[in-house]
Amino acid sequence: MTRSRLGRRDALRLGGLSAMGAFLAACGVEGKGKPQASMAPDAVAKFWADKTQNGKLNFAGWPLYMDPKKPELKKFTQKTGIQVTYDEVIQEMAPWFAKVQPQLSAGQSIGYDVMVITNSSQFGQFRDSGFLAPLDHAKLPNYAANAAKSYASSSYDPGNVFSIPYASGITGIAYDPAKIKEPITKLSDLWNPKYKGKVGMFRDLQELGNFGLLAAGIDPAKSTEADWQKAAAELKKQKDAGIVRNYYDQSYVDALGKGEVWITMAWSGDVFQKNVSDGTNFKFVIPEDGATIWTDNMAIPVTAENPVDAIMLMDFLYELENATTLAEYINYVCPVPAAQAQMKKHAAALTGEDKAYLLSVAESPLVFPGEAEYDRLHYYVDFNTAEEKKDFERVFQPIVLG
Repeated sequence: MTRSRLGRRDALRLGGLSAMGAFLAACGVEGKGKPQASMAPDAVAKFWADKTQNGKLNFAGWPLYMDPKKPELKKFTQKTGIQVTYDEVIQEMAPWFAKVQPQLSAGQSIGYDVMVITNSSQFGQFRDSGFLAPLDHAKLPNYAANAAKSYASSSYDPGNVFSIPYASGITGIAYDPAKIKEPITKLSDLWNPKYKGKVGMFRDLQELGNFGLLAAGIDPAKSTEADWQKAAAELKKQKDAGIVRNYYDQSYVDALGKGEVWITMAWSGDVFQKNVSDGTNFKFVIPEDGATIWTDNMAIPVTAENPVDAIMLMDFLYELENATTLAEYINYVCPVPAAQAQMKKHAAALTGEDKAYLLSVAESPLVFPGEAEYDRLHYYVDFNTAEEKKDFERVFQPIVLG
């Protein structure tokens, strides 16, 4: 059952704000649709009024995001008669937006009825260009009943107007308890002179900037450019004091494993998989003063040919059993808290290594954070314009350079 997820997180990171600005060049295509900010109150009713079930749908997903045997999709077809074509066509967010933007701008189908898109800047482009269908929540009873309540208050899609989560991950702190005996509980531990030269930070500017903001006591979702300057000053102090060994990409995992760093910014799925695959005992912490959460979301393109079939599948994946088996394969944060108990029931029916592994997934706070953990998680800074993204990068880029 064990499998690596490092490639998935690394691919997702490329959809964010890269340290050297390559991302900005890759996503130069801007949406040209109707801004959703002006969406009429009756837009949901108007969109869904003439839509009917067609018995088929096309699903655009990421690699490693569904069991190759697709048991959930087979169950959906057995239950509804709807045939599903699932394609792993999304590798990075910027190229995906660039690929489908011309058809969406022209009001044409992109060939997919549901797609999994990350809460990166491209989500804002999809949303604000009018490229996402408004969801009819009357058609999402399983989501309403089973989803963690915190998802309704996301900064990128408050109230889940256009999307519902597929899976999430957490950016927090990982450390080696063999090197650091005292418990790590706060972001300030990454600034502790005691660990001088043994601290790892991310070179991804969106991740780094968010941690700087949280360390300065600022909510990233509500931050201004003046706040970004304060956060950059905190990060510069850390750098100038020689506390940071390096600003890492995915290689932070190896640095932690080799003892080059004792404490580092980290992605939850990486730490869980490292401990499972290599037998390490690294600890992952959601700091008391906050950490970040990223979410991959199911959304329906506004030009979808089979939106009723698509929203039926979206809700089907929120049935408890289906959410559980998806989490057993994905190993990232499951948006259905009750899947934890269900997973333990599955584990009880197994033996040996399979049982031990599934229990480790079910009992991991990296897969099933409690409500207290969710309350400490923040979404990335949400940019309203491409210029804002560039301003953010200009503020934080000097930290990782030189």
